[in-house]
Amino acid sequence: MRTLLVMGTTILGFGFAGQLAQATASPTDPCSLLTAAQVSSTRGDKYGAPEKSVAPRPFANTVQGTDCQYKTASGQDNVLFRVYFDVSTAQATDLHTRLKTFYGKDSTPATVGDEAYFDRNHAIHVRKGNVRYFLAISHGDTPSGQMQILALAALVAGEL
Repeated sequence: MRTLLVMGTTILGFGFAGQLAQATASPTDPCSLLTAAQVSSTRGDKYGAPEKSVAPRPFANTVQGTDCQYKTASGQDNVLFRVYFDVSTAQATDLHTRLKTFYGKDSTPATVGDEAYFDRNHAIHVRKGNVRYFLAISHGDTPSGQMQILALAALVAGEL
């Protein structure tokens, strides 16, 4: 019985270690996942360096995120990139699902990351591993805007 208990504990330990090994750690500057040059190239206008601020926790006892706000010199167009690095993939999946009940009602699925959807305001919500991120752009409700937001989301997914 004791041998069985030790083997079971060892197997569980490896399982948890594997889960932690898959988690993506937050970079020193989360805004570096999407550069101003990438935003400028995708959007076809010159965007300045992102203004970084703290993104609110979606629920109590969850991680804070980072907001990266990219603006043109005129201030007419902007891009909001919000990113959260959850403790585990399971937690990120649960939060993504819970948030979808609020923001994703009647949403359109998107093909980026592990799971994604466009909300009714034409912003994209993506989960890849333990990372959740959100992108909203000016004029995101147009067909070209939807293509641009999907391209930006794919760039971020490629960095993770």
